[in-house]
Amino acid sequence: MKRDIQRIFLAAVIPFFFLFVLYMLKILEVGMDWDFTRLGIYPMEKRGLFGIFAHPLVHSSFKHLAANTLPLLFLSWCLFYFYRGIAPYIFFLIWIGGGVFTFLFGKSGWHIGSSGLIYGLAFFLFFSGIFRKHVPLIALSLLITFLYGGLVWNMFPQFAKVTTSWEGHMGGAIAGMLCAVGFIKYGPQRPDPFADEENEEENNSVDETEEKGHDEKEKTDSIETEKSDNEGLKAE
Repeated sequence: MKRDIQRIFLAAVIPFFFLFVLYMLKILEVGMDWDFTRLGIYPMEKRGLFGIFAHPLVHSSFKHLAANTLPLLFLSWCLFYFYRGIAPYIFFLIWIGGGVFTFLFGKSGWHIGSSGLIYGLAFFLFFSGIFRKHVPLIALSLLITFLYGGLVWNMFPQFAKVTTSWEGHMGGAIAGMLCAVGFIKYGPQRPDPFADEENEEENNSVDETEEKGHDEKEKTDSIETEKSDNEGLKAE
Protein backbone atom coordinates (compact mmCIF):
# COMPACT_ATOMS: atom_id res chain seq x y z
CA MET A 1 0.00 0.00 0.00
CA LYS A 2 2.75 2.41 0.95
CA ARG A 3 4.58 1.57 -2.26
CA ASP A 4 1.46 2.28 -4.35
CA ILE A 5 0.98 5.68 -2.71
CA GLN A 6 4.62 6.52 -3.34
CA ARG A 7 4.24 5.55 -6.98
CA ILE A 8 1.16 7.78 -7.32
CA PHE A 9 3.06 10.79 -5.99
CA LEU A 10 6.18 10.09 -8.05
CA ALA A 11 4.10 9.96 -11.22
CA ALA A 12 2.85 13.48 -10.49
CA VAL A 13 6.29 15.08 -10.06
CA ILE A 14 7.05 15.80 -13.72
CA PRO A 15 3.48 16.87 -14.64
CA PHE A 16 3.35 19.36 -11.75
CA PHE A 17 6.84 20.64 -12.52
CA PHE A 18 5.92 21.14 -16.18
CA LEU A 19 2.80 23.08 -15.23
CA PHE A 20 4.83 25.15 -12.79
CA VAL A 21 7.16 26.13 -15.65
CA LEU A 22 4.21 27.03 -17.88
CA TYR A 23 2.67 29.32 -15.27
CA MET A 24 5.98 30.92 -14.37
CA LEU A 25 6.61 31.72 -18.03
CA LYS A 26 3.15 33.23 -18.41
CA ILE A 27 3.53 35.30 -15.24
CA LEU A 28 6.93 36.50 -16.45
CA GLU A 29 5.54 37.36 -19.88
CA VAL A 30 2.65 39.38 -18.47
CA GLY A 31 4.63 40.93 -15.62
CA MET A 32 7.44 42.11 -17.88
CA ASP A 33 5.05 43.08 -20.69
CA TRP A 34 6.81 40.72 -23.09
CA ASP A 35 5.38 38.74 -25.97
CA PHE A 36 6.45 35.10 -26.27
CA THR A 37 4.29 34.42 -29.31
CA ARG A 38 7.34 34.32 -31.57
CA LEU A 39 8.58 31.30 -29.64
CA GLY A 40 5.81 29.37 -31.35
CA ILE A 41 5.83 27.57 -34.69
CA TYR A 42 5.57 29.48 -37.94
CA PRO A 43 5.13 26.80 -40.62
CA MET A 44 7.78 26.44 -43.32
CA GLU A 45 9.81 29.48 -42.27
CA LYS A 46 13.18 29.62 -40.51
CA ARG A 47 11.85 31.90 -37.79
CA GLY A 48 9.39 29.21 -36.82
CA LEU A 49 11.86 26.33 -36.49
CA PHE A 50 12.67 26.96 -32.84
CA GLY A 51 8.97 26.73 -32.10
CA ILE A 52 9.11 22.97 -32.69
CA PHE A 53 10.84 22.80 -29.31
CA ALA A 54 9.23 25.80 -27.56
CA HIS A 55 5.60 25.98 -28.74
CA PRO A 56 4.01 24.00 -25.83
CA LEU A 57 5.55 26.46 -23.37
CA VAL A 58 3.72 29.49 -24.75
CA HIS A 59 0.02 30.35 -24.33
CA SER A 60 -1.94 33.30 -25.63
CA SER A 61 -3.54 34.08 -22.25
CA PHE A 62 -4.11 32.76 -18.75
CA LYS A 63 -7.50 31.55 -19.97
CA HIS A 64 -5.80 29.52 -22.68
CA LEU A 65 -3.35 28.06 -20.17
CA ALA A 66 -6.08 27.31 -17.62
CA ALA A 67 -8.10 25.44 -20.25
CA ASN A 68 -5.12 23.16 -20.87
CA THR A 69 -4.11 22.70 -17.24
CA LEU A 70 -6.37 19.87 -16.03
CA PRO A 71 -6.19 17.73 -19.20
CA LEU A 72 -2.42 18.13 -19.33
CA LEU A 73 -2.03 17.27 -15.65
CA PHE A 74 -4.30 14.22 -15.76
CA LEU A 75 -3.05 12.76 -19.05
CA SER A 76 0.62 13.26 -18.27
CA TRP A 77 0.10 11.73 -14.81
CA CYS A 78 -1.52 8.69 -16.45
CA LEU A 79 1.45 8.40 -18.79
CA PHE A 80 4.03 8.52 -15.99
CA TYR A 81 2.01 6.21 -13.75
CA PHE A 82 1.06 3.44 -16.16
CA TYR A 83 4.03 3.71 -18.53
CA ARG A 84 6.72 4.96 -16.16
CA GLY A 85 9.53 3.03 -17.88
CA ILE A 86 8.96 4.64 -21.28
CA ALA A 87 7.03 7.79 -20.30
CA PRO A 88 9.90 10.31 -20.81
CA TYR A 89 10.49 9.03 -24.36
CA ILE A 90 6.79 9.14 -25.22
CA PHE A 91 6.40 12.65 -23.81
CA PHE A 92 9.40 13.94 -25.76
CA LEU A 93 8.45 12.25 -29.05
CA ILE A 94 4.88 13.55 -28.93
CA TRP A 95 6.20 17.04 -28.16
CA ILE A 96 8.64 17.04 -31.07
CA GLY A 97 6.57 14.93 -33.47
CA GLY A 98 3.52 17.15 -33.13
CA GLY A 99 5.70 20.21 -33.60
CA VAL A 100 7.28 18.85 -36.78
CA PHE A 101 3.87 18.02 -38.25
CA THR A 102 2.60 21.53 -37.48
CA PHE A 103 5.70 23.09 -39.00
CA LEU A 104 5.29 21.10 -42.22
CA PHE A 105 1.52 21.28 -42.70
CA GLY A 106 0.23 24.16 -40.57
CA LYS A 107 -1.41 27.26 -41.98
CA SER A 108 0.50 30.53 -41.96
CA GLY A 109 0.63 32.15 -38.54
CA TRP A 110 2.07 31.48 -35.11
CA HIS A 111 1.05 28.18 -33.53
CA ILE A 112 1.40 28.10 -29.74
CA GLY A 113 0.10 26.12 -26.76
CA SER A 114 0.24 22.64 -25.32
CA SER A 115 -3.00 21.44 -26.91
CA GLY A 116 -1.08 19.30 -29.38
CA LEU A 117 0.68 17.62 -26.48
CA ILE A 118 -2.70 16.93 -24.86
CA TYR A 119 -4.00 15.33 -28.04
CA GLY A 120 -0.85 13.25 -28.36
CA LEU A 121 -1.10 11.95 -24.80
CA ALA A 122 -4.80 11.16 -25.15
CA PHE A 123 -4.31 9.26 -28.40
CA PHE A 124 -1.29 7.38 -27.09
CA LEU A 125 -3.09 6.29 -23.92
CA PHE A 126 -6.15 5.24 -25.88
CA PHE A 127 -4.48 3.26 -28.66
CA SER A 128 -1.73 1.82 -26.48
CA GLY A 129 -4.32 0.27 -24.17
CA ILE A 130 -6.23 -1.21 -27.11
CA PHE A 131 -3.11 -2.59 -28.81
CA ARG A 132 -1.67 -4.15 -25.65
CA LYS A 133 -4.97 -5.88 -24.73
CA HIS A 134 -4.09 -5.54 -21.05
CA VAL A 135 -7.22 -5.11 -18.89
CA PRO A 136 -6.07 -2.13 -16.72
CA LEU A 137 -4.83 -0.28 -19.82
CA ILE A 138 -8.03 -1.04 -21.75
CA ALA A 139 -9.99 0.39 -18.81
CA LEU A 140 -7.83 3.52 -19.05
CA SER A 141 -8.55 3.70 -22.80
CA LEU A 142 -12.29 3.65 -22.09
CA LEU A 143 -11.88 6.36 -19.45
CA ILE A 144 -9.97 8.52 -21.94
CA THR A 145 -12.76 8.03 -24.48
CA PHE A 146 -15.39 9.03 -21.91
CA LEU A 147 -13.51 12.13 -20.73
CA TYR A 148 -11.91 13.38 -23.93
CA GLY A 149 -13.76 11.75 -26.81
CA GLY A 150 -15.07 15.14 -27.89
CA LEU A 151 -11.55 16.37 -28.58
CA VAL A 152 -11.53 14.61 -31.93
CA TRP A 153 -13.72 17.26 -33.57
CA ASN A 154 -11.11 19.99 -33.09
CA MET A 155 -8.70 18.02 -35.27
CA PHE A 156 -10.60 19.02 -38.41
CA PRO A 157 -10.89 22.50 -39.94
CA GLN A 158 -14.64 22.09 -40.52
CA PHE A 159 -15.30 22.03 -36.77
CA ALA A 160 -12.38 23.94 -35.24
CA LYS A 161 -12.50 27.67 -34.60
CA VAL A 162 -10.58 29.93 -36.97
CA THR A 163 -8.11 30.80 -34.20
CA THR A 164 -7.58 27.14 -33.26
CA SER A 165 -4.53 25.28 -34.53
CA TRP A 166 -6.28 22.12 -35.70
CA GLU A 167 -3.01 21.14 -37.41
CA GLY A 168 -1.30 21.11 -34.02
CA HIS A 169 -4.07 18.91 -32.64
CA MET A 170 -3.85 16.49 -35.54
CA GLY A 171 -0.05 16.47 -35.41
CA GLY A 172 -0.09 15.59 -31.73
CA ALA A 173 -2.71 12.88 -32.29
CA ILE A 174 -0.68 11.29 -35.10
CA ALA A 175 2.49 11.41 -32.98
CA GLY A 176 0.60 9.73 -30.12
CA MET A 177 -0.70 6.94 -32.37
CA LEU A 178 2.73 6.32 -33.86
CA CYS A 179 4.23 6.09 -30.37
CA ALA A 180 1.53 3.59 -29.39
CA VAL A 181 2.55 1.41 -32.35
CA GLY A 182 6.30 1.94 -32.04
CA PHE A 183 6.47 1.18 -28.31
CA ILE A 184 3.99 -1.70 -28.26
CA LYS A 185 6.68 -4.17 -27.16
CA TYR A 186 7.97 -1.86 -24.43
CA GLY A 187 6.43 -0.91 -21.11
CA PRO A 188 3.59 -2.81 -19.42
CA GLN A 189 2.50 -6.01 -21.16
CA ARG A 190 -0.49 -8.31 -20.87
CA PRO A 191 0.33 -11.28 -18.63
CA ASP A 192 0.58 -14.63 -20.40
CA PRO A 193 -2.69 -16.45 -19.53
CA PHE A 194 -0.94 -19.83 -19.84
CA ALA A 195 2.11 -18.91 -17.75
CA ASP A 196 0.67 -20.36 -14.52
CA GLU A 197 -0.28 -23.61 -16.26
CA GLU A 198 3.20 -23.93 -17.77
CA ASN A 199 4.82 -23.31 -14.39
CA GLU A 200 2.51 -25.88 -12.80
CA GLU A 201 3.40 -28.44 -15.49
CA GLU A 202 7.11 -27.76 -14.99
CA ASN A 203 6.75 -28.20 -11.22
CA ASN A 204 4.81 -31.42 -11.70
CA SER A 205 7.47 -32.65 -14.12
CA VAL A 206 10.22 -31.87 -11.61
CA ASP A 207 8.30 -33.64 -8.83
CA GLU A 208 7.76 -36.70 -11.02
CA THR A 209 11.45 -36.80 -11.94
CA GLU A 210 12.49 -36.54 -8.30
CA GLU A 211 9.99 -39.22 -7.28
CA LYS A 212 11.19 -41.52 -10.06
CA GLY A 213 14.80 -40.98 -9.04
CA HIS A 214 13.89 -41.72 -5.42
CA ASP A 215 12.13 -44.97 -6.40
CA GLU A 216 15.09 -46.06 -8.52
CA LYS A 217 17.44 -45.35 -5.63
CA GLU A 218 15.32 -47.43 -3.25
CA LYS A 219 15.22 -50.26 -5.79
CA THR A 220 19.01 -50.14 -6.17
CA ASP A 221 19.50 -50.14 -2.40
CA SER A 222 17.16 -53.13 -2.09
CA ILE A 223 19.08 -55.12 -4.73
CA GLU A 224 22.39 -54.34 -3.06
CA THR A 225 20.98 -55.46 0.32
CA GLU A 226 19.73 -58.77 -1.13
CA LYS A 227 23.07 -59.34 -2.82
CA SER A 228 24.89 -58.69 0.45
CA ASP A 229 22.63 -61.14 2.29
CA ASN A 230 23.23 -63.84 -0.31
CA GLU A 231 26.98 -63.40 -0.05
CA GLY A 232 26.69 -63.72 3.76
CA LEU A 233 24.81 -67.00 3.46
CA LYS A 234 27.41 -68.42 1.11
CA ALA A 235 30.18 -67.48 3.53
CA GLU A 236 28.44 -69.37 6.32
